[in-house]
Amino acid sequence: MSKTKFQYEIIQLVKAIRESKNLTQDDIADALKVTRGFIGQIESPNSPSRYTMDQLNSLALFFKCSPKDFIPETPIKNNIPIKAKKKY
Repeated sequence: MSKTKFQYEIIQLVKAIRESKNLTQDDIADALKVTRGFIGQIESPNSPSRYTMDQLNSLALFFKCSPKDFIPETPIKNNIPIKAKKKY
């Protein structure tokens, strides 16, 4: 199952906060007790992996922000699964 546009936007907001704090995928993986590879899969549009609600709560604690900071400000129109890029 692919990520929807809404799910991918949440992931992009988490990534933007991560990068603004100069944190790596390894830092996030350590905080969530998962592998760096799993964080890479979450951030990839080509993988169905995504954060759980509990992981988003843990990230909010780690970033010292509100879980609301990971939610888009406006609704996502046409919230359909994003198309993975084909590898050739």
